[in-house]
Amino acid sequence: MADPLLNIVLFEPEIPYNTGNIARLCVGLNCRLHLIEPLGFKLTDKMVKRAALDYWDYLDYRVYSSLENFFMENSDKDFFFASTKAGTVYYDIKFRYGDFIFFGKESGGLPEIFHSLHNDKGILIPMTDKIRSLNLCNSAAVIMYEALRQFIKDGSCNRLDLFELK
Repeated sequence: MADPLLNIVLFEPEIPYNTGNIARLCVGLNCRLHLIEPLGFKLTDKMVKRAALDYWDYLDYRVYSSLENFFMENSDKDFFFASTKAGTVYYDIKFRYGDFIFFGKESGGLPEIFHSLHNDKGILIPMTDKIRSLNLCNSAAVIMYEALRQFIKDGSCNRLDLFELK
């Protein structure tokens, strides 16, 4: 597979349907999916496959046994993380090809160390105070398509660069 548009990292995802939907997004946008264990399901779970439909075979993905293991293999990469505690709104981030974007587990987000050591890398999706957060796959879609919009607008990506015409 060619270099991915983005690298989407799911930290300890718990809901198979969310992971399946994000996998489908990754296939559709030529992104690589990184899964950090423990997962709240098996990758063979029918709900993961159902959400990803028959696209799982096209998915470029990696699985890591821990967050430490992930960073050992990707120590030189630039990354951002989505968080309701972040200070920078997603459309104010300047994305670059290949950026790594972390999303936390559905029940608790990312470890506090992300905020304490990398506060400048946080991405916020604005919302009212009536909800705690958006659904994980909706958040991923918002940020992934904003990155694509930026790449198209600045000319670093032609709309058809990502897709094989049928």
